[in-house]
Amino acid sequence: MKVDPTQVITLSEKNSRDVLKLIASSHESPMDINTVLPWRQGVDKGGLPKKPEQCWIFGTPYYEKLTDVQRHELLWEETARDVSMFIILEQTLPPLYLGYINQHRGKLSPEVYEYLMIFSKEEIVHTLAFQRYMRLAELRLFNPPDGLHELLVQQLPTMHPVAGVLCTLILEWVAESAAMYGTQSDEIEPLTREMFYQHHIDEARHIAFGRWVGEAYFDVAAEPQAQEMRKLLLSLFNRLIAQFTYNPEIAEHTSFPFPIQRADQAAIDIVRTSQSNVALNQKRFAPLYSWLRKIQVI
Repeated sequence: MKVDPTQVITLSEKNSRDVLKLIASSHESPMDINTVLPWRQGVDKGGLPKKPEQCWIFGTPYYEKLTDVQRHELLWEETARDVSMFIILEQTLPPLYLGYINQHRGKLSPEVYEYLMIFSKEEIVHTLAFQRYMRLAELRLFNPPDGLHELLVQQLPTMHPVAGVLCTLILEWVAESAAMYGTQSDEIEPLTREMFYQHHIDEARHIAFGRWVGEAYFDVAAEPQAQEMRKLLLSLFNRLIAQFTYNPEIAEHTSFPFPIQRADQAAIDIVRTSQSNVALNQKRFAPLYSWLRKIQVI
């Protein structure tokens, strides 16, 4: 691949054309927060927010200890964590990406510059939509997982823009894969299902952009820099999969005494490595695993 040394984010010629298509699609159908979902119908919390077999503790003795009512509540609280993850991520991305634009404006191609702007705008709208959903469903926000906020707010702004794009890609791809895998069936509460689907329309473009940036980077990066980038991505990926599989903060959100204490690391490890969760992660994250193998991260 030919490289323009003046650009901090490189793309192949084909992918540069592909980004122009992403830009056109974003402009043709921008998300309108007032019309994207039937907000007036509300959220029916008597319905399922995701498939029961995707409960974090499904397939473990801790799940068997719960009543049906408690299991149902747990599914909604887990969904609150998932939506919180999107809010935490998406409200930090605009300042991160706009920071890159302000710092490197002369070293960004026109299509990369415009897509970073669009990306930022779409994340702001997503954040507002998710916050409206949380209020409507009367769910409380979770805190950022350990290290995530610091990574997004303190570390990535000082690093090469490709590091920010690739860390964003992994974060979004994990959250998006889990959301879509667990919610897109007729048994799921209608507004919840539709919210994740509408969000996915934009996120599919974001993921494609991140993949193209990553593939171009590893095609041309010097081996020492490439290995450092791979180490960063592997560390984030391993930490994120564990945190996403089970978040100990759940013990502070249920109305009933949760069977796993927040500080019980042994029990947490049992849940995160349970046969059920290992199989679930292999299925829902399969495309991400495949891509990480392609760029030699795993």
